[in-house]
Amino acid sequence: MKTILALDGVGVRFGSVTALRDVALQVCRGDFIALIGANGSGKTTLLQALHGLLPHTGRRTVQAEGAMQVMVFQRPFMLRLSVRNNLRLALWLAGVPAAERAERALQALQRAGLSALSARAARALSGGQQQRLALARAWAVRPDVLFLDEPTANLDPSAKKEVEAMLASFATEGMTLVMSTHNLGQAKRMATRVVYLDQGLIRADLPTARFFQEHLDSRAELFLKGDLKWDV
Repeated sequence: MKTILALDGVGVRFGSVTALRDVALQVCRGDFIALIGANGSGKTTLLQALHGLLPHTGRRTVQAEGAMQVMVFQRPFMLRLSVRNNLRLALWLAGVPAAERAERALQALQRAGLSALSARAARALSGGQQQRLALARAWAVRPDVLFLDEPTANLDPSAKKEVEAMLASFATEGMTLVMSTHNLGQAKRMATRVVYLDQGLIRADLPTARFFQEHLDSRAELFLKGDLKWDV
């Protein structure tokens, strides 16, 4: 598959803390990558570095086919506007022609199951509804790459299922997704590749089936068993 985004020797520091160390990673068109690892392993930092949000050492390369990128955060920011206008403003900021915005917003609301709530204040939605709106807002601008930071964290099982269904449909249509998650079952169900981070290093980058079947190093084994301590 064609590489559309790559990091080579990338490092990120926050003061005296090294968050990423000499990271090399390629994102290919159509990938669904799950970033997994313990708290503090560097998952969110890696997402932000991939998206170009952080200063770093090393090199970040983006091909034209991966230029349109969107990130959905764990707690998506909702503007003090209606559901519909949150979408329309995102489309305006993305440079979508005015004549297309209403139809695109309508399609996105239908896709997220939020058509009946289009006039409601976005901040009055439930957590699951806000996450679906954030995904609809991202999908509406037709990104080449969608970055997701723990998209189902703090959601009840029903809301989690709805969000996962939306992501699965994006992947089926060929969208490239990179998602951090603590949910190993979710990674196993949804991702085509698993990238395991530990102390700012990529310890494994494998197709999903191989990652969960093959013997890994001792720290990865501890993580998968839920036994990896923060201080080791």
